Amino acid sequence: MKSIVLKNGFFGKVPVVKLEFPYDFELKETVKSFPECQWDIQEKVWWVPYSDDIIERLLSYFKGKVWLDYSRFRKLDKTEMPAQLPPISEKLKKEILEFEDWMRNKRYSESTINTYIGGLILFFRFLENKSLEEIKNEDLEKFHKEYIIARQYSISFQSQVINAVKLFFSIRENRKLDPEIIHRPRKEKLLPNVLSKEEVKRILEVHKNVKHRTMLSLVYACGLRRSELLNLKISDVDSKRGLLIVRQSKGKKDRVVPLSEKIVGLLRQYYKSERPNIYLFEGGKSNTKYSEGSLQKIMKSALRKTGITKPVTLHWLRHSFATHLLENGTDLRYIQEILGHNSSRTTEIYTHVSDNSIRRVKSPFDDL
Repeated sequence: MKSIVLKNGFFGKVPVVKLEFPYDFELKETVKSFPECQWDIQEKVWWVPYSDDIIERLLSYFKGKVWLDYSRFRKLDKTEMPAQLPPISEKLKKEILEFEDWMRNKRYSESTINTYIGGLILFFRFLENKSLEEIKNEDLEKFHKEYIIARQYSISFQSQVINAVKLFFSIRENRKLDPEIIHRPRKEKLLPNVLSKEEVKRILEVHKNVKHRTMLSLVYACGLRRSELLNLKISDVDSKRGLLIVRQSKGKKDRVVPLSEKIVGLLRQYYKSERPNIYLFEGGKSNTKYSEGSLQKIMKSALRKTGITKPVTLHWLRHSFATHLLENGTDLRYIQEILGHNSSRTTEIYTHVSDNSIRRVKSPFDDL
């Protein structure tokens, strides 16, 4: 029987229970079916909100399906405990599942669906399963003030929950809760993380395995997102024209990305070695996509081998690609097109981390 390790964790000041297991598609689908389970995109882990009875509930739910190892789990004392909220009612659970089906039919991304469903469950539990007809703007205000703000949830989570509630009521109840009454905080303006060309070169060349080296190289060479790389098919590579077709990416858009002669050469070397059938990078089973978890392990292994101690993620390669293009004099409009950004404002953030102009600024300290 497959097993899951349960561990305590905290997201900010919010205690959670993490469900850790090696990537397995069937096991992932089973874990996702637990109503309160959510995926954290930063830590790459499934989690559920902490409660005193969470272990009993998990054991009951997964009985006969999965072996749960909770030897590394401990009960929190009162000073560490979150607010005690009742479990979601069966009636509301049915409404949420129908809303989940609607989002999936509308082709919302799985990460958005999981985030919205988790936020809705939290909202309804806070309201103690109040009937939908009775929920008003004041309830949203109260939840915002007494739960999200009081427990110092992140700005992004705050916005996601409000968006989830707004969408749910407009679709399921055909009415509008007005989130504009809530003064949303300003978004944090974080700069993208960028590696030097020397650091990128070390990361891309450290693996001897041609498949691993090609995957990381293609992310940087074309500025790809992780999902874009894993969804590539052999037919998406047009080596004669030097183009890569990225299909149905973020925003359900196709785009074309240039392929340099150097990356085409590496792709040919990889193809001769591995002979994939459908997807450009396939997993252990033929005709299946390479897994996100395995790709992340490739990146971590590269960092360990190079001795780079920065908290580098795969997305840093995409940021580095865009920044290095800008430093080479590429027009922002072309960078926007290659990255698949809807707005030029998104692309303009790379002007703040490009060092071409900044390095030319002379400090007055040098004149002292």
